[in-house]
Amino acid sequence: MSHPSESKYCQNFLNRERFISREVSIGNIDFGSEHSIRVQSMTTTDTMDTKGSVEQSIRMIESGCELVRLTAPSKKDAENLRVIKGELNKRGYSTPIVADIHFTPNAAEIAAKIVEKVRVNPGNYADKKKFEELEYTDVTYASELLRIEEKFTPLVLICKEHGTAMRIGTNHGSLSDRILSRYGDTPEGMVESAMEFLRICEKHDYKEIILSMKASNTLVMVQAYRLLVATMIKCGMNYPIHLGVTEAGDGEDGRIKSAVGIGALLEDGIGDTIRVSLTEAPEAEMPVARKLLDKFKPENQSVFSLDKNDKQLNYDPFSYTRRASNEIENIGGHHVPVVVADLSTIDTIKQSHLFGFGYQYSVPLDKWNLTDSAADILYIGSKAINFELPGTIKVICDYENWKENYPEKNGFFPIVNSDDCNRFNEKDVFFVKHSAENNNVNYLKSYPNAIVVLQTQFNNRPQLYRYFRLNIAKKGVKNPIILTCAHNESDEESFQLWSSSDLGVSFIDGFGDGVWLSGNIGSQLINTTSFGILQATRTRISKTEYISCPSCGRTLFDLQETTGKIREKTSHLKGLKIGIMGCIVNGPGEMADADYGYVGTGPGKIHLYKEKTVIRKNVPEAEAVNALIDLIRENGDWIDPKM
Repeated sequence: MSHPSESKYCQNFLNRERFISREVSIGNIDFGSEHSIRVQSMTTTDTMDTKGSVEQSIRMIESGCELVRLTAPSKKDAENLRVIKGELNKRGYSTPIVADIHFTPNAAEIAAKIVEKVRVNPGNYADKKKFEELEYTDVTYASELLRIEEKFTPLVLICKEHGTAMRIGTNHGSLSDRILSRYGDTPEGMVESAMEFLRICEKHDYKEIILSMKASNTLVMVQAYRLLVATMIKCGMNYPIHLGVTEAGDGEDGRIKSAVGIGALLEDGIGDTIRVSLTEAPEAEMPVARKLLDKFKPENQSVFSLDKNDKQLNYDPFSYTRRASNEIENIGGHHVPVVVADLSTIDTIKQSHLFGFGYQYSVPLDKWNLTDSAADILYIGSKAINFELPGTIKVICDYENWKENYPEKNGFFPIVNSDDCNRFNEKDVFFVKHSAENNNVNYLKSYPNAIVVLQTQFNNRPQLYRYFRLNIAKKGVKNPIILTCAHNESDEESFQLWSSSDLGVSFIDGFGDGVWLSGNIGSQLINTTSFGILQATRTRISKTEYISCPSCGRTLFDLQETTGKIREKTSHLKGLKIGIMGCIVNGPGEMADADYGYVGTGPGKIHLYKEKTVIRKNVPEAEAVNALIDLIRENGDWIDPKM
């Protein structure tokens, strides 16, 4: 499957325009077309627990859930969906119900006659996953496709007969051995996995379909969705799209990661329904999703109609390559993106003001301690620094402040507007503020050591930053670029979600050598959001990453409690990825590229994995967290936490 950079995956690269999909009705709600973007979630109860499932569904609906999904791992579970739906209707709730199916086609066929929608995962509906390398000729591969068609067609015909909608939902971590053998662990494989099922549906003129391409890796997720839309456009299709980052985790990590992935696609007009998958109570997901969608309300400002002659991108949106830039100090080139801390609004800057940005000063020892999330650069504007800083940190000052107080001080650099660059020669290192909508970039070629601080006052920031990127590429400008983002909302969650959505897409596309956030919130949250965006885009790893599923009726232990226990003991293991999966469905495959895995396999029993290989089976749950630590230690990845 080819994917040249000129492949069209959105309506307009430089203006936010929604991809108009066909309309699909699910119960009493219409999806796609020009309808509003719908919010959905999934219960965590056992589907055979009718009372618990009904009560949780009601909590979800009342928090804004427009589509309630329940797992149906067996025929009995599928049959009980009728009871749950009936009880909800009796209590005045008509929200459509979705049956979540993985390994049980017979359960899907039962559920399709009861609920408004079924979700199937192509990776395990007709295939099995054993992590085996298989070899196929064109003939044997074609015979496998016929086998899949034979197994899947009955469900298609039932859905068509009963007016039941379907989500064909590919997951990165559960691609079949057959797909992996031909396409590898790639976005191409994800798209083809769905297209195989979609072709069968179209053969029977069944089109009440929604598609998804979920992954815990935001780069893979975004690239797969883009490739799916590009493939649909080439094939004359326009099915609605459901967006989600699977196993995003909990707390601010889960929110930032979800906003980075979902937001990147919404910025390009892709998406008709979303789920923010958090390892929290499902009713907690809807307010987060609504806040993210608030960013995309029509009143968000657009600058002007940008140059539509730019029909092609100068980078491949379906794979990651970082933009090549000059290496200046520790910025650009091969260096990880830097984080800027803004202290310019503080009247008298003290050592304590750096605490929120990852620096801890001991007065008795007269010593600085740096955390793994210590900002690289301080911006002090017109203010003064009257104490010694760690040697690793750099300081940006307004030009007059720098000229008067710091011209000879190592590590201090001036910042100017683009009109004032003539104060420097081509060898000087300085920072320059540039408005993204300003297409005059030729001056930068005379100042190769200038570090560009890219900014805009407008809300369509991702499109403007992309416009600037295309512009400097045409001119051959290689200066490093620090991306800024300012949001003045006092709500901390909105700040995190909107900043992550604004900047995430640029870093996913390999653009950006630094991040500079500002807002009316505390310095610590600004700093953790900055590092969180870089972590979520995998451009700078500063902490342990937890790939944790959001729980469902298949879950075999308390995910929130267990994730908390594992996080408490392992959060100091910088750069390690740990998958925490509630059941074997979301097991080794769904963990994708995790280094270690903790997977429920039965009541009170845990399998422990090193990458995709099970190392210890059926560990009692009470012993499993310590056993996981032992496994990490045995493989040389453990370090003792600092006291």
